[in-house]
Amino acid sequence: MADSKPVLYSYWRSSCSWRVRIALALKKVEYEYKAVHLVKDGGEQHKEGYKTINPMGQVPAFEFDGKNFTQSMAIMELLEEYYQNCCKILPSDPFERAKVREICEVINSGTQPIQNLSVMKKHSSDQAERNEWSRFWIEKGLRGVEAKLEKHSGKYCVGDTITMADCCLIPQVYNANRFAVSMEHFHNINRIVACLEKHEAFIAAHPDSQPDAQ
Repeated sequence: MADSKPVLYSYWRSSCSWRVRIALALKKVEYEYKAVHLVKDGGEQHKEGYKTINPMGQVPAFEFDGKNFTQSMAIMELLEEYYQNCCKILPSDPFERAKVREICEVINSGTQPIQNLSVMKKHSSDQAERNEWSRFWIEKGLRGVEAKLEKHSGKYCVGDTITMADCCLIPQVYNANRFAVSMEHFHNINRIVACLEKHEAFIAAHPDSQPDAQ
């Protein structure tokens, strides 16, 4: 086991941090929470002190066993490989494992970065235009996820066991609701989210449950 308690650098409403918080809760890993405010004083993630932890100036960052890790997917994979005997979040079957990663990447690469705060600011200074931009990309991404779920979902995104795909889905749906995306046509997403929202790990990882929640 790790020599000291892991540290998660997080922001309460960061979807990438949220994914990791869910994985940590599922694995029942105790950790120290260090808040990085993404808006205050121009964004604490841009301060030189934090950039020594994450040169990209992003959250999350994860200090674990004397080592530093960034990028939510890499951190979740690390947790899966290190805590192998506790609540697996990747299936053992290679094809199902690939399907989990596929859904994760539709969100992680194809949706979330395009509607992120830094991209919105670069796109436009007008808030209404930023919101419309985000709605477009979120809806496009969720249509892709919904199509995958029609073929591969069970109780959860891939089969009947919670996986990394579910960890990615919940924060993206939260963002969809923030930007007023119409969710009525996403039947499988809505069904899975309704189930996940009742799970103790997802409740614990929710933004409103974080110490820096506003």
